[in-house]
Amino acid sequence: MPVAPGVLWVRMPLPFALDHINLWVLEDGDGWTLVDTGIATDETRALWDTLLAGPLAGRPVRRLICTHFHPDHIGLSGWLTDRLSVPLWASVTEWAFGRQLAAMPDDAFAEIARRLYARAGCGPDLLDFVAQRGNPYRHRVAALPTSVRRLMNGQDVRIGASTWRVVTGQGHSPDHVGLFSAHARVLISGDQVLPRISPNVSVWPTEPDEDPLSLFLASLHHWRAAVDDDVLVLPSHGLPFRGLHARLGVLLHHHDGRLDETVALCRGEPKTAMDLLPRLFQRELDDHQLFFALGETLAHLHHLVAQDRLRGVTDDDGVVWYQAV
Repeated sequence: MPVAPGVLWVRMPLPFALDHINLWVLEDGDGWTLVDTGIATDETRALWDTLLAGPLAGRPVRRLICTHFHPDHIGLSGWLTDRLSVPLWASVTEWAFGRQLAAMPDDAFAEIARRLYARAGCGPDLLDFVAQRGNPYRHRVAALPTSVRRLMNGQDVRIGASTWRVVTGQGHSPDHVGLFSAHARVLISGDQVLPRISPNVSVWPTEPDEDPLSLFLASLHHWRAAVDDDVLVLPSHGLPFRGLHARLGVLLHHHDGRLDETVALCRGEPKTAMDLLPRLFQRELDDHQLFFALGETLAHLHHLVAQDRLRGVTDDDGVVWYQAV
């Protein structure tokens, strides 16, 4: 579906509660540039076959751009770049992060995950499930490309008749790429800015002591300064929308409220991350959502410790207990 001059909107299914991802196809002279891939499933491959033989047929694909390393965005990058003989363009951090995570054996990932979630106060049943789950990432991506064309913040990329400025963000992923065309008045925002939900900002087993929420909040301010308000925002989930700066303000306010709520819950008796999770996420969570919610709970706790609003104390079993200062 055309959504802006020279921009086509594609939607692919996902096997999660968040059941779709938006992909973008940009006119690139007499060819196409693809933005993001969908997850590595036979269904997604078949849909790409249909697109390439149908609406996109007759014009060569020039390149594939991936906004970040998550499986629904980069999962078929190796399959597409090999099939089409085109380069992958991405931030080198996202590409390298995805490569190393995809290469990590199930038992190695399960071990670092078990350590993180034991510190968070998870019980033996959930820790056993973590061990059985292994490394979900490597099972949701095809082999990632062995080389990349680097994208960096502030870089201009000429695609067809338009110049697209790279705007990077952190917190949701290490170095997420957005693309802003001042000429077309369009922002491809990936997952960094979504219209109805807050992007997941989590502490993950590969960076167990980090404060990704500080990076995410700083990125919201950076995007407000770098991108005009009157653009059409093309997000990876949900519908295209206008009102970027207002949406950035809502996201900032959301996290301010969640931080205050977390501090309030940590007054009195100390709490673990698992104690807090059902209070902060008061709905039924499937396995996929549970680890997202736990990672986000940890992100808020780490941020509050960094701000000296909470203190964390580790007990003899290695579990961290949080209490308001």
